[in-house]
Amino acid sequence: MPAVGRLVWAIPKCGGYITKLDMDAEIMKRAQSWLGEGYDEETKAEVRKLIAGDPKQLEDAFYKTLEFGTGGLRGIMGAGTNRMNKYTVGMATQGFANYLKICFNDLPEIKVAVCFDCRHHSKEFAQITADIFAANGLHVYLFKELRPTPELSYAVRHFGCQGGVMITASHNPKVYNGYKAYWNDGAQVIAPHDKNIIKEVNKITSIEQVKFVKSAECKGFVEMVGEELDDAYLKDIATLRVSDEYMAKHKDLCVVYTPLHGCGVKLVPRALKEMGLTNVHFVEEQCINDGDFPTVASPNPGEISALKMAFDLADKVGAEIVLASDPDADRIAIGVRNDKGEMVQLSGNQANSIMTYYMLRRWTATGRINDSKLFPYTVKTIVTTDLISRIAQRFGVKCYDVLTGFKNIAEVVKHNEGKGIYVIGGEESFGMSVGEFVRDKDSVISCELACECAAWCADNNMTMWGLLQMIFREFGEYKNWLRTYTYLGIEGKKMIDSIVEGYRTNPPKTLAGSPVVSVKDYANDTFYAPEVELAKSNVLQFTAEDGTMVSVRPSGTEPKIKFYFEIKCMEGEDVEAKAALLDKEFEQQGYASKADN
Repeated sequence: MPAVGRLVWAIPKCGGYITKLDMDAEIMKRAQSWLGEGYDEETKAEVRKLIAGDPKQLEDAFYKTLEFGTGGLRGIMGAGTNRMNKYTVGMATQGFANYLKICFNDLPEIKVAVCFDCRHHSKEFAQITADIFAANGLHVYLFKELRPTPELSYAVRHFGCQGGVMITASHNPKVYNGYKAYWNDGAQVIAPHDKNIIKEVNKITSIEQVKFVKSAECKGFVEMVGEELDDAYLKDIATLRVSDEYMAKHKDLCVVYTPLHGCGVKLVPRALKEMGLTNVHFVEEQCINDGDFPTVASPNPGEISALKMAFDLADKVGAEIVLASDPDADRIAIGVRNDKGEMVQLSGNQANSIMTYYMLRRWTATGRINDSKLFPYTVKTIVTTDLISRIAQRFGVKCYDVLTGFKNIAEVVKHNEGKGIYVIGGEESFGMSVGEFVRDKDSVISCELACECAAWCADNNMTMWGLLQMIFREFGEYKNWLRTYTYLGIEGKKMIDSIVEGYRTNPPKTLAGSPVVSVKDYANDTFYAPEVELAKSNVLQFTAEDGTMVSVRPSGTEPKIKFYFEIKCMEGEDVEAKAALLDKEFEQQGYASKADN
């Protein structure tokens, strides 16, 4: 394993290395360029404050340019090349526009859709994005009000667009914002488009090359999108339901929903009402759109603390299920009653396993699974539980494994158009989708699906927790957990690279006492989801003889390294003891104490 400690960094260059002193000078040069013409006074004042203040803050704001990662652009809001602001958004949009015009120059009109969430500056960034696209001669469908990310994905296909942009930082803290770029299939951009867009952005050496214009100058190129798209979206996803008869019998199912101050409030309540549910309760304080997210420490539904108010309300009203979506309403968290009657949060792996089992069982019972000449299939990411693969195998359905990021799930759906039927797919980070209308994770259809499943369970005299235990009895009990460590700044990036390289050159010999029998290096080898080649990615995955699995992956959007753990236990095995053993092996490596958490 690599030694852990403070790094004295140096960046290779022709004939030697860029020293720390050289980099400090380059950072100062970049910062001072933001004091020139073209930048507004508010930005200049912030840059002056950075120059006069903490050198580390200045360094972090200017040491690099925001890049497209697994989720597009994402960063802290503020002045600087490494920050989300009107200028970095403008440069990204100009580069994206240039690339769209290269790729679709044979079309009489290039169309894009632009949407935004509840975060500070989201509406402003969306308007700037729309105006720049329009100034470049593109036809823009701009949402009048904030709407969920899945509706943006739907809009791209609905309007026949060549691209799309969603302004959001998903579930990140309030100081962040982001820019998700979509391609003509309604999915987030993947290779080579993501890298090619960056190449176009890098050709822009000054903001004078960005076509910043006032909104009034873009009339005729910007078309506003309103509630009529909500109607079309909800009508289409309603066709994906598979248990309307059980919903009718259990329309009084007691449900609690919270949008965590995000834009899920615009669609989820209506969707649940149109399903016929009559006993839905909302966390009213969190139904107020607010970019400060005042009632939670973090607007991430995957964190149990974010669900406290929803769980408290569930206990008050006797709810059987709790649903929570993140600020842009693509992720979903689900709470259910355990065998003691306590409300507990399902992990992303548990929720996806339950929903995959439910959908495939209902497809089998209703005959859908054999109704078409097209083959049914599911998709999951490589760090998502292998239990989903086992469930798909049990129902005779193909399951694809893809790299992390829902855009890779969408790529399989695109590949199989006209050949297969996408039933369901998901990832451990609280994302899932059903059907092909939306090419991203979708909390709206997921909320509908979860309520359907709860109604079906009730009709079969069990709970969703009971269904999970039934699945474990058939396939073995799977336990998954994630450890995430933050390493900030330039030194942090070097540390993350060093840790990954340590595992690459010196992989573990055992996992929880079981010998390692498989080592997958997704950066240097090519692996396949059947017929779909995976791109290369800096991910390592180790699998032991007994099925224990550990994956090591640097985040694509944040200064973090993630460790994914999975153990499988058959009846009679002590799950917690086995998990503790694997955890102990990891702790002995000592990375946790060195992180910036």
